[in-house]
Amino acid sequence: MNYEIALVRGDGICLETVDSAVRVLERVGETSGHRFHTTPYLAGGCAIDACGVPLPEETVRGCLASDSVLLGAVGGPKWDGMPGDRRPEKALLGLRSALGLYTNLRPAKLYAPLRDSCPLRADIVAEGFDLMMVRELTGGIYFGERGRREGTYGPEAYDTEAYSVMEVERIARAAFDAARKRRRHVTSIDKANVLETSRLWRETVRRVAEEYPDVTLENMLVDNAAMQLVRRPSQFDVVVTSNMFGDILSDEASQITGSIGLLPSASLGATKRGLYEPIHGSAPDIAGQDRANPIATILSAAMMLRYSFDLTEEADRIERAVDSALADGLRTADIAAPGAPALGCRAMADAILARL
Repeated sequence: MNYEIALVRGDGICLETVDSAVRVLERVGETSGHRFHTTPYLAGGCAIDACGVPLPEETVRGCLASDSVLLGAVGGPKWDGMPGDRRPEKALLGLRSALGLYTNLRPAKLYAPLRDSCPLRADIVAEGFDLMMVRELTGGIYFGERGRREGTYGPEAYDTEAYSVMEVERIARAAFDAARKRRRHVTSIDKANVLETSRLWRETVRRVAEEYPDVTLENMLVDNAAMQLVRRPSQFDVVVTSNMFGDILSDEASQITGSIGLLPSASLGATKRGLYEPIHGSAPDIAGQDRANPIATILSAAMMLRYSFDLTEEADRIERAVDSALADGLRTADIAAPGAPALGCRAMADAILARL
């Protein structure tokens, strides 16, 4: 099979990590008879520099014409002074909206060889954890009405959160479907004791749960969820929540794995086409120094094979190669013990390639 992949490298270290993932895809293609053709497009800070906007129309058209999108992180201090509608991050929101990607999957797993890197207590680490964050991606406060106005105490700003029943239903079904492939437990996160949108969220998720009698549903307030993630993360299987809560909690979940440089993500909609990206940032302070961890981007490519192309065996091969490299003690700087040797971005990718 031939697959067309829109390659949006982004900014900073992602010029290096995305290319590492492409090398892995090429090797998988060579050994499995598939062909992964990549076409580069601009988005983020590099697009601002080249085109004056964070998301050129050419990029949107190219992504829509592709079978899937592999994306690096965007942004950096160079563009921090840009107005809100011209910041690099607008490219992410624009792509998600244009592609109709309303579900974000973010796995957070504690690898056994990296347990010493986990910042939690030893007794918590001993239980391990393997959870899937399911974040609603195109609604809520990030897409609501916003602006500035004169308020009671002078100038003020506002951002509005709104959710429809339909938006909650479809993300809830995505979570319950994911749970059926895992341990059949869903934790729905909201703030129903304060927010009306959360009350609608909870009511709707409970109703959808009736369609899945084989899956257990638990409701949890977001402040408690933040505490439970560091108190006993092993209790979670699939976690479903709103756009803003998911943004925050998924980053917390990533950090307790030992490094944000390990974790991939998938953004999906009603079709097979998805957008796959590491959850880490562009890290401009180490860009071009061959110090980045390519694992999150490589695993994002594996998620692309699994969710968009139905190439489960090939995705498993990539994940096993990453597991093998870590089990053999290979580390990049972000996951190496103090004073221990660390591989660069290219050398870690080479090690994973050697284990495919």
